[in-house]
Amino acid sequence: MGLNDSEYTLLTELLGRDPSYTELGMFAVMWSEHCGYKYSRPVLNRFSKYKEAMEGEGLENAGVVPLGDGLGITMKVESHNHPSYVEPYQGAATGVGGIIRDILTMGARPVAMLNSLRFGPIEDGKAPEAIVRKNRYLFDHVVEGIAGYGNCVGVPTVGGEVNFHPNYSGNPLVNAMCVGVLRLDEVTTAAASGVGNPVIYLGSSTGRDGIHGATFASEAFGEDSEAKRPNVQIGDPFAEKQVIEATLEALATGAIVAIQDMGAAGLTCSTVEMASKGGVGMEINLDLVPMRENDMSGYELMLSESQERMMAVATKGREQEVIDVFHKWGVHAVVVGYVTDGQILRVSRHGEVIAELDPKLLTDHCPVYHSAQNEPESFRKAASFDPTLLPRVDLTDALLKLLSSPDITSKRFVFQQYDQQVQTQTVRSSGSADAAVIAPAGAKKGFAVKLDGNARWTKAHPLRGGQLAVVESARNVACTGARPVAVTDGLNFGNPTYPEVYWQFAEAVEGIASASEALDTPVISGNVSFYNESELGEIPPTPMIGMVGVLDDPTKSLGLVPRLGDTLALISTGQTVSSHQGLGASAFLVDVVGTEDGYPEAPDLVGEKRLCAVLAKLASQEAIASAHDVSDGGIAVALAEMAIAAGLGINAALPTIGLEVSQLFGEFQGNVVVSTDNLAKVREIAESQNLLVIELGEVTSEPHLNLSGGFGDLNWTLLELEDAYENAIPRIMGAYELA
Repeated sequence: MGLNDSEYTLLTELLGRDPSYTELGMFAVMWSEHCGYKYSRPVLNRFSKYKEAMEGEGLENAGVVPLGDGLGITMKVESHNHPSYVEPYQGAATGVGGIIRDILTMGARPVAMLNSLRFGPIEDGKAPEAIVRKNRYLFDHVVEGIAGYGNCVGVPTVGGEVNFHPNYSGNPLVNAMCVGVLRLDEVTTAAASGVGNPVIYLGSSTGRDGIHGATFASEAFGEDSEAKRPNVQIGDPFAEKQVIEATLEALATGAIVAIQDMGAAGLTCSTVEMASKGGVGMEINLDLVPMRENDMSGYELMLSESQERMMAVATKGREQEVIDVFHKWGVHAVVVGYVTDGQILRVSRHGEVIAELDPKLLTDHCPVYHSAQNEPESFRKAASFDPTLLPRVDLTDALLKLLSSPDITSKRFVFQQYDQQVQTQTVRSSGSADAAVIAPAGAKKGFAVKLDGNARWTKAHPLRGGQLAVVESARNVACTGARPVAVTDGLNFGNPTYPEVYWQFAEAVEGIASASEALDTPVISGNVSFYNESELGEIPPTPMIGMVGVLDDPTKSLGLVPRLGDTLALISTGQTVSSHQGLGASAFLVDVVGTEDGYPEAPDLVGEKRLCAVLAKLASQEAIASAHDVSDGGIAVALAEMAIAAGLGINAALPTIGLEVSQLFGEFQGNVVVSTDNLAKVREIAESQNLLVIELGEVTSEPHLNLSGGFGDLNWTLLELEDAYENAIPRIMGAYELA
C-alpha cells in the first residue's frame, strides 16, 4: 500500500485504534506523494499562491485569472507518467480525461489541451536495439492515446513539446495541460456544505480498473512494473463528452453547491476532500454506487479510479434537477449519501460500516518530510567547462544535424494526429507560432498558451533551469503578442529521498518562483511527480511550465512566419555573455559534439519582463509581422525554422559575439527575431525600454538561407533545410513496424 511503519503507527494514533482494511487503503492513497505532497509541500511553500492556499481554505482543482468582460481563464497540468509506461495508450488517454475534469469542476468549459512528453532515444544506435524499439512503441502509442481521447472528446489539442534523453527510457513523462474559460462570478468550489444536502454520484459506473493508481504513481518502478497494468484506468472519451455537457448544464441550474472530480483515489479523494474542505461530515452508502460488477467490495469501490466520474453536493430538495440533466445526457446520477454535522465520514457497504473517520486526518495530518539536500559533484565540475577546447566541426553540417535532432526537429508527426480546430476557436496552433492562440466565442479578448520545459538546462543548473523554463514560456507567449499573466507547473523528478534529487527539486522550484515573481506571472496551480526512475537511474529533472497570456485583440496575434521583403531584426535584453559562451548545456553540445557539460546562460529576469511587454506593444501597433524566440540550437536554428515555415529565403548577418560557433548555435537568453517593414518604429519602441535592436537582414524569394559573421559565409538550400527538419521523425518511425 505504500505506507511505511512510522506512517502506520501515526495513523493508528490519530484514529485511536487499528484501521479497518478500507480505512487503511484510504490512508494509503491520501498519504501517497501523489495526493499528500509529503515531500514537496515544504518546498512548494516558496510559491506565494500555494502558501496562501495551504494556510487558508486549501487549494481548489485549478487557479483562475481574469480574461476581461467578466470572464476568467483556468488552467492546470497533471502527469500520467507511470500509467503511460505500462499501458501507453490508456495511460495517456486517461491523463487527458483527468485534467479535463479538473478544469470542468471549476465551472469552466475546457477549450484547449496541450501536452509535454519525454521519451528515451528513438534513433538507431543511441541505445540498445530493444530499448530503442520500446521507446518508439511508447512514443507512438502515447501520441495515439492523446489523439484518440482528445479528438473524440471535442477539446482541441493546440500545442505541446516532445524531447528525448537516455534516462527517460525506463520512465517516460506524459504531462497533459487543459485550459478552460468561465464566468468569474460562477466559479465553483469543491467544499461540501449544508447539513442534509444530498451527495450525488455522477458519470460512468465504477469498475476494478485503477485501484491504487495514486500509490502506483508514488513509487519507483520495480521488477513487477508490468504487473501494474490493472492500476491503469480505462478511458471513454464519448462518456467524458456527455459528462462535460451534463456538468455545465447542471451547474447552470444553480442547484449544485460543490463539485469534485473523482480523479486520483476515486471515491476516497472526492468524499474526503469535499468533506474536509467544507468542515463537514458525510454518510455514504456504497450499495447505491453504479458499479460494473455487483460483487465489488467496499475497499474496491472506494479506491477504484474508473474514469469519467464526478461527485457533487446539491441543495436539498433540488437534487432531482441535477439528476434530470444528467439522465437527459444519458449519464448516471444517483444520490449515494448526505452531508452531516460532526466532521465524520461514514462509509457503509451491505449494511456494515467499513470506514468511520474524520476526513481531516487524511487531508491535514499527512506526514511531511524534509529530505537532505546535496549538490552533486557533476554540478561543481560543470562550472569549469571551457568551450574554447571543443573540437572544430563543419558548421554547415552542424545546422542540418541540429534540425534533424529529435529534440529540435518538426513534431508534425505528432500534432498532425491531433484535432487542433474543433470548437473553431483556435487562431494559431502547433507549427505556426511560438504559442497557441485561442479566441473564445463571445469574448472580445483572446489568450495565448504554451507548455514548455528544458530538462537539459535544468539538469545542468537546476536554479537557472527553473528560471529559464518560466522566461522561455513567457517569451513564447509574448511572441504571439500576448501579455504573460500566470503559470501552471508540472514538476517531474526522481526519488525525493535521494539528497541530490531533492536538491534539484528545491533549486528548480526556487528558480520558478523567482522568475514568476520577476515577471509578475504567479503560479496558480500545478502538479508534482516524484519517483520517476528505473534501473537506468532517475530521470533528468524536468519542470514543465504552462504559461497563459492575454491578447486584447486576437486578430492581431503573431505567428513565426515572416513576410517576403521584410527586414529581420533581433530584439535583445543585451545581457553579458558568460565564459560558457551560450554553449553550456546546449543542443549543439549534445547533438553535434556528443557530450553534456557546462551551464546554460542565466536569464536577465528584469530584461525578460521588458522584452515581453515590448513584444505585446509591437504586435498591438502592428509594427512587426512575426516573432520567433531564440532557444534550442541558437539563432541559426531560429532563422532556419522561420525560413522553412515561410517557404522563403533569408539573408542575415549575425552579431559577432565570442566564438564562431557561439554566434550560430549559442543559446543566449532574452533574444527574439522579428520581421518588420518599419524598423525605425521597432527601434523607437524597443530602445525606449532599454532593449537592443540589431538589424540582421531580409526575407527573400531566393530559396536559400545565407548567414554571415565571424565564421565567414555559410549557405544552405531551403530544400535541404526542409528535408532535415520535416522528415527526421517520419524517417525514424517509418523504419518501425507498429506493434
